[in-house]
Amino acid sequence: MFKRKMSRLLYETIAKHLPKSSARIKLGKKLRGWCVKGMLPEVGEDVNVERMADIASNKLKIGNHSGIGVRAYLQGDIVIGNYVMMAPDVSIFTTNHNTERTDIPMCQQGNAAEKPVVIGNDVWIGTRATIMGGVTVGDHSIIAAGAVVTKNVPEYAIVGGVPAKVIKYRQ
Repeated sequence: MFKRKMSRLLYETIAKHLPKSSARIKLGKKLRGWCVKGMLPEVGEDVNVERMADIASNKLKIGNHSGIGVRAYLQGDIVIGNYVMMAPDVSIFTTNHNTERTDIPMCQQGNAAEKPVVIGNDVWIGTRATIMGGVTVGDHSIIAAGAVVTKNVPEYAIVGGVPAKVIKYRQ
C-alpha cells in the first residue's frame, strides 16, 4: 500500500510532467514506467505511458507492449490488452451520472454503478476518441479519431463517428 501511494505521488508530482517518450533523454519514459508499475495492479513488459496521462484509477491493468497517449484520461476499472496503441487525448470512462429521476437535479443524483471497459489485443485508438463504460473493444480493431464508442466493437472492425458505428472490417 505504501509503495502504491509513493509511486502515485511521484507520478503525479514529477513523472507525468517530464518530456515525451520520443525526447532524446528517456528519463520521462523510464520514470513514468517505473511509477505506473508501482501504482497499478498489473502492468506488462515494455509499456509506454506518455506525458500528462491522467490515470484516475487504481484498477487499470495494462498488457505487454501497450502505450497510453499524451494527455489520455483513464478512469475506473479498465483492462488494456497487448500491443494497444493509444493516440493523444483519448478518454475512457467507466462511470456516468445518474439521470433517471426528473424530480431531482442530475448533479444531485450521484453516479451510476461502474461498468468496466476491456480493450482487446492489437487495437489502435485514434486521437480524441472516447470509450464509455461497459464497452469491450475486440482484438485487432481500430477506433477512429474523435469517435465516441458506446457499444461493443467486434474483432477486426474499424469504427468511427458519434456514436461510433462499424465503417468496415480489416479483413
